[in-house]
Order: sequence, then structure tokens, then C-alpha cells
Amino acid sequence: MTFEEYRSKDGIALADLLANREASAVELMRIAIDAAERVAGATNMLSYKDYDSALAKASCHEVAEGKFSGLPFLLKDSGLACTDIPTSIGSSLFEDTKAESDATLVRRFRDAGFIAFARSTVPELCMAPTTEARRNGGPTRNPFDLTRSSGGSSGGAAVAVAAGVVPVAHGSDGGGSIRIPASCCGVFGLKPSRGRVPMGPFRGEGWGGLACDGVLTRSVRDTARALDLTAGMEAGAPYAAPPGGNFEACLDLPLERPLRIAVWKDPWGLLVDEPCHQAVQKTAKLCAALGHETVAIEPPRFDYADFIDAIVSVMAANIALAARTKLSAERRDPRPHELEPAILDGYFMGARTTATDYIAAVNTLHATGRMMATMIEGYDLVLSPSLATLPPTLGTISTKEADFRGFRRKAGELTPFLAVVNASGQPAASLPLWRHKGLPVGVQLIGHFGREDMVLALSHQLEESSLWSVARGWPL
Repeated sequence: MTFEEYRSKDGIALADLLANREASAVELMRIAIDAAERVAGATNMLSYKDYDSALAKASCHEVAEGKFSGLPFLLKDSGLACTDIPTSIGSSLFEDTKAESDATLVRRFRDAGFIAFARSTVPELCMAPTTEARRNGGPTRNPFDLTRSSGGSSGGAAVAVAAGVVPVAHGSDGGGSIRIPASCCGVFGLKPSRGRVPMGPFRGEGWGGLACDGVLTRSVRDTARALDLTAGMEAGAPYAAPPGGNFEACLDLPLERPLRIAVWKDPWGLLVDEPCHQAVQKTAKLCAALGHETVAIEPPRFDYADFIDAIVSVMAANIALAARTKLSAERRDPRPHELEPAILDGYFMGARTTATDYIAAVNTLHATGRMMATMIEGYDLVLSPSLATLPPTLGTISTKEADFRGFRRKAGELTPFLAVVNASGQPAASLPLWRHKGLPVGVQLIGHFGREDMVLALSHQLEESSLWSVARGWPL
């Protein structure tokens, strides 16, 4: 099999070839590793490599129907515990952190048949919407324009999927970190409902309930199958999504009725680039042509700046906890060479955060979640831009200045449609439905809590459209 043949197929198609003995897992792994080396050379998308071990696993894998048995896979360098591959979380302070046992999700990825051969790059502590960590030796570049960001924090994962290195890659999303790079790199990225995908057993929540894990893919059905294979309650978890499943099977079922879709374009007066608006307008027209009802809405009154400050408090507290845990034996603060300036400033901010400050911030997140749930009442889905701009130029949102609050406020200007959905815990996906001067432009679908099936169903309909076709094409 050639690389072009390999990357022309999604994960399910490759899994079918493996199941029918028309390809071998070793063959696919060698193609993926060779492609990873070539793409990483141009984009800097890889953090840790585990090639020899992955090839050994591929040589003795067992085929299982309905899974991704033997498929090459990337884990995000997000700290998700895996005994096979260390993590740095994009930081010199956490370089070569090894796990004594696997996270529940890693076990489920293995049970699904994925074989992880490397970790993909992230910004330091996954705190940025662009992947430019100092620890990585340079930025992770957008494969469609090497001067622009791949997005973050799942930037390396999105590059790998966009370039065809793997059809499915692990991602996580605490403020848009699956949907941002999906939009920047022109792939499909679903943030599941809070509690749908396990986060244990080493923690019950991430960033006050903002964070969750998922995957980035090139096809909707790959995401649906991955969700079927990894979702489900975990003993002792503090959150649970409503019962749901059979997401892949639901894609082929006709909708019971036309959908009522709210079209949201104005994020509380913040600026949105015209190409992002155009992508939403074109998608709304397509939804109408498919028989769905689209209704322009104005969001409820909302203090977005206060919301961003709440996120700053929660993130800063998490930086302080992580660093102090790492340095507990030395009983010292991080040094400037160990954390980037903005993140180090966030550490000291977190160290000063009081319990009442933290609780007030979490209360603001909860109030935001109620606001978002109210906004979707009377509608099946909400359609919005994924980002407020085209993929930003590298260095536009930087951690080089020692101002964590200013850094996160600038990130908030890029992502006004995204982090509010993390606060609500609702499912949301960025769809690759447009290009502007060769650059991907994503649109977002937001669903009711627990209704990934609805988000996936409309995404699957749109996947067959001319808009999605326009957005297809390989970079590099």
C-alpha cells in the first residue's frame, strides 16, 4: 500500500482492510511512522516517539470486528497516563514524566485496537490555543501555511490527521483545545459531553469541570465509532453524561423530523472575521436546503470578560497545584527556565488564589453553563463560527510575556464561541466546511447536554455536501 492509498481511507476503511487480511498492521504502522517523520520535519508535530515498541505490537495484534484493530494512533502529550510513552505536557518542568499505570481512557484506546506509536505536541501545560511550546524547540506549524498556527492545545494531533499520518488521534478540550486545531487544520473535532469519556482513575475532573478528552478525525463515522468504544461510566467518577451510545449506528438512521437550528454569529460584541461569518452563512443555507429550519439568534446578556477572568483563576490554580506536586520534595517554586514567562506568572497567580477566589470562579463557570443551556432551549442545535479569526500567525498569542491574565484574555478573543461550551459541558464539534485563500475555516455545532447523537447526525449529513468537499484536500 502506498502512502496516498493509506491516507485516502478513514480509520474504519483501514480497519476493514485489516479485518479482511488485505493489509497488515505492520504495513500500516510502517507507513504511518514514515509519514510522521516527513510531516514532523516540516511541522514539528511530534513530542515522544515509540516506534520499535509500536511495530512489535503491530506484529502480534489480534483482529476484532467493529473496532480499530491494529490502527496506528497518536496520544496527545497532555499528561494522560500511559506506561508505554512518557509525557512532558509541553513543559521542561515535566520532561519525561513516567506513569506507573495507565489512565482508564488509555486502556479503552488499547481495547479499541489502537496502537499508539508517539505523542503529539501541545503548548505548555495545554494552556494555549496555539501550539508553540518552548520545550518543543519551536512551534507546531499549520500544514496549510507554515507561518500560521496549527491551533492548540491538540495542535500536533490535528496536524497529523490533516496530513494523513493517522486517521484518528487523541485530543483533549478544556477551552476549545479539540475544536480550535480542528478548525485551523481542516479536520473534524468533537468535544463530548462532560462525563461521557472517562478521566480517571487519577483525577475526577480537569480545570473545574471544563476539560474532557476525545479524538480528531477526518470522517464523522470514525469519531462516532471512537466514541462508542471509549465512552461510558467509570466507577467513582464525579460526573456522568446521560445514557447514550450506538453513535455509529445512529449515523445511518433518518432523522425523525427536520431540525430547528439557531444561528449564532455575534459573541457579545467581539469582532469576528468576515470569512468566519461567511462559512456560517453558507452552512446555514445548506442546512435550510437539507430541509432544516434556521433561526438567527442573539445570545443572552453576558459578561464575557468576567467569564475569562474566572477561567484565568481556575487555570492558574491548576498550574500551581501541578508545579507544587512536581516540586514537593524540593519545596521550591519553579525557576524561569522551567516554565515559560506567562505560565510562570500563572503559577504565582495560582499560588495567591484563595479558596473563596476559586469557588467564586467555579460559580461563574456554572452560571455560564446555565446561560448556554438556556440559549439552546427551543432549538435542536446551535450553529456558530468555530473561531473568531482565520488560523493566527505564529507568535500572535504568545507565552513569552510574563502576563498570564493578558495572555488568556487574548486567547479568549480568538475563542468566544468555544470555552462557554466547556463551562456548560455540552457536546460541540468543529466541522471543516470552508476554505479562505487556502486556509481552513471551521464552523461549530453545539448540542444539548448528552446529545452527541444529534451533533453527529447533522455533521454526517453535511459531510456529504459540496461545502465539505470544497474543504477537502491534502496539505504538504
